[in-house]
Amino acid sequence: MRIGTWNLENNVRIDDKRKFLLAQNCDVWLLSEVCEELLEDSGQRFAHFNAHWSSGDIRTGTKYAAVLSVQELEPVEEDIHFASAAAVINGITYCSSVLPWRKAQQCDKNWTGDNNAEMTGNALASLLTNLPKENLVWGGDWNHSFVGTESSGSDDGRKHIRNALMELGLQVLTEEFPFQKDKGKDKGYSIDHIAVPHSWSVKSKSRIDATGLSDHDAYVVEVTPP
Repeated sequence: MRIGTWNLENNVRIDDKRKFLLAQNCDVWLLSEVCEELLEDSGQRFAHFNAHWSSGDIRTGTKYAAVLSVQELEPVEEDIHFASAAAVINGITYCSSVLPWRKAQQCDKNWTGDNNAEMTGNALASLLTNLPKENLVWGGDWNHSFVGTESSGSDDGRKHIRNALMELGLQVLTEEFPFQKDKGKDKGYSIDHIAVPHSWSVKSKSRIDATGLSDHDAYVVEVTPP
C-alpha cells in the first residue's frame, strides 16, 4: 500500500498538481491546503479517487485537509476537528490533519489557546477524543518537525504530538526527511508527516520534489498492514 501526504499550498497550477498526484500511484493521499477546485462532485471525487475533506476552510475556497482513496471510503462525518478529515477504508481509519503553526490564530479564530503549545494541545485533545486507538493512519501538515530546531511550531507543541503518537500507538515515518530545498539547500526537517501502527511493515519511504508546485514537498511511504 502506498500512502502519500502533501500540502498543496495554493490554487496555482491546479492541472499540474493533479498530474503530480496521479503520477505517484498512491492508494491513499493525506492532503492539506486542498483547493476545492481540485476535487469534483462537491468534494467527493478526484479522478479515480474517492474523497472526503475537512469541515473547516484554511481560507476561502481551500479546505484544511482531505483524504483521497482509490478504494471506497466511509467518511467520518462527526467533526473530529475542523482542520482534519477522516475516513474509514477497509476497516482502517485514515486521518489528515493540519495542526497549528505559530500565527495560526491570526488566520483563524477557531484555534484556541494563548500560544502555539496550547493551540496544539487543544487540537490534539479533540483528535484523541475522536480517533480510534487501533487501525489508524494519521498524517498531514502538523507544522512541527521532530528533528533539530523547531521553527514552525513550538518545542512544547512537539512534545504534545509525540505524546499523542504514543497514545495512538503510531510510528512516524517522515521525521528524518528534509523539508523542501531553498536555493539548493534543505530548509530544515519535514513538518509534513505520515504515521502508521508499529505493527505495520515499512517497505520504502521517500520525499518527492514538488518545487514550483508548492512550498512543500510530498512524502510517500509503502507499507504492509499485518
